[in-house]
This record gives sequence, C-alpha cells and structure tokens, in this order.
Amino acid sequence: MTKQNDDLLLEHEIQVVRGIMESREQYRKVVKAAIARWVKDFQEDRIEMNTVDDLRKLIEMDIELQKGEL
Repeated sequence: MTKQNDDLLLEHEIQVVRGIMESREQYRKVVKAAIARWVKDFQEDRIEMNTVDDLRKLIEMDIELQKGEL
C-alpha cells in the first residue's frame, strides 16, 4: 500500500471508531434515562418487586456499554 492509501485507511478507521463511540454514548443516555424512569416508577409504587428483571437488564446493558463490549 502507498502512504496515501494507508492514510485513507487510517482516517476511515478513525471515523468508524468515532461513530461507534458516539453511538455508545447515545445508548448509555437512553439506558440511564430508562433506569431513572424505572426507579421513579418504583418509588411511586407503579412497579412491584417481582418485576425487577427489567431493571437488572438495564443495569447490565449500562455496564456493558461502559466496558465497550456491547
């Protein structure tokens, strides 16, 4: 490969990584908002303790997004 091709490939890879990072940030915002809503609904007795599986899934998603594995 020529230097120009190497530079173009590197620039493309940088753009892809930036896009992934931006998407991950947006997903985290959505998950965090969903967690906040779940907690609010729980505090207002709209959610019973037998439905905490949704919260567990949201927390797991947030952790995976923080790790960068999702």
